[in-house]
Amino acid sequence: EDKIKELEAEYARTQKNKQTEGHLGLIKAKLAKLRRELEDQGSKSSGGGGERGFDVKKVGDTRVGLVGFPSVGKSTLLTTLTGTKSEAAAYEFTTLTAIPGTMKYR
Repeated sequence: EDKIKELEAEYARTQKNKQTEGHLGLIKAKLAKLRRELEDQGSKSSGGGGERGFDVKKVGDTRVGLVGFPSVGKSTLLTTLTGTKSEAAAYEFTTLTAIPGTMKYR
């Protein structure tokens, strides 16, 4: 937490202009990494059955997110296109977490 506060202070006192954009970007990246690590430590120490996350490796040319009203077939479309098993049922909000999938093209 001390390191996060130090980086936040450095970010606040750094002048924002074209020449410092790279430096500010590095500070932001370090902050994000430290916050993520802090979150991971907190979730591990709590011992509770929290939600499981996932990390998707950057592969391919594009990323697509399916957004829409409940019960319109987003999970069915995802399963059909990618072969990923996504739960679908006759009631709303069956899929509560993000389901990663990869579609082969050509």
